[in-house]
Amino acid sequence: MKFLDTSLSIIITESLTGSFNTITNIVLIVIPIMVIMQFVRDLNLLDKILGIFQPVCTFLGMRKRAVFPLLIGIVFGLAFGAGIIIQSVKEDKLSKKDIYLISVFLVLCHAVIEDTFIFVAIGVNGWILLGSRIFAAIVITLLVSIFYPKSEEVAAIEDIKTIS
Repeated sequence: MKFLDTSLSIIITESLTGSFNTITNIVLIVIPIMVIMQFVRDLNLLDKILGIFQPVCTFLGMRKRAVFPLLIGIVFGLAFGAGIIIQSVKEDKLSKKDIYLISVFLVLCHAVIEDTFIFVAIGVNGWILLGSRIFAAIVITLLVSIFYPKSEEVAAIEDIKTIS
């Protein structure tokens, strides 16, 4: 019985320590990103950045305001980009369609820099991996956009508040 108690205490300690470290890492990344995002908005650089990528979002059926949370999710991943995505949803009043299409795209194509480096380190061809993820995300998001019900395109602010 002592063996079981010791193992259980080790598991609980490791779980709590690991969770705390993960939360700490997320906070250390998300807060600076949010501060940078506010500076970018205050300096009116966000509109320039959004303008560059707007054709891609328009092609995928999203509005211009969907670009920023999409880019954050692509680069930093779902865990680190979640704070930015939720904040953008609240502030920019994205439509349900935008939110849905961002989610679909990011399910297939998130944290592309980190994931690509990890897989390259174990011998995977990074260009094939990155290209196939981006291609699959574009094709599937485009298909979902085409078949998305027209009646659900606008989100009410109450719907957005339920996300957080």
